[in-house]
Amino acid sequence: MTAAMLAACARPPQPIAGEFPSVQVADVQRGDHTGERVRWGGVIVETRPEQDRTCFELVSLPLDGRARPRLVDDTYGRFEACAPGFYDPAIYQERREVTVVGAVQDVVTGKVGDYDYRFPRVAAETVYLWPEHPDPSFVYYGAYPYWNPWPYWSVGWGVGWNADWNGDRGPMVHHQSR
Repeated sequence: MTAAMLAACARPPQPIAGEFPSVQVADVQRGDHTGERVRWGGVIVETRPEQDRTCFELVSLPLDGRARPRLVDDTYGRFEACAPGFYDPAIYQERREVTVVGAVQDVVTGKVGDYDYRFPRVAAETVYLWPEHPDPSFVYYGAYPYWNPWPYWSVGWGVGWNADWNGDRGPMVHHQSR
């Protein structure tokens, strides 16, 4: 029973669920993967609204079992994802975690600082904005936070256990029909 509950928690949310090839940013930089559907995630470096779409520059990170970017000191590189419509940069801020589903469109040349960089571009169907991680200095019991002097010992217990009780409404999802 407990194993089944844990397995259910490890599935990606419906908008980003599915089977995807193991193609990563570096693979697209080295070879032609145009049209291949990918699920990549990472943290936002920049959000640029344009006339009829919004483009995101992202640092690609490994995904966990739920397809959420793992905040580790390891990157697959950078990529750009463009989705139809307006995504507010005040919400889709720098360092927020997103998972993107879409087709590889092309590779565009840009800069990271003074460094010339080749960004794979994804035509995003879904941009899944993950909820921010709670401050581990506070633990919620019911609706009441209290200061936690041992934040990393109990964050999974207090905050995670009561996530539904502390007003967490879940992620924002923009999904374009195919």
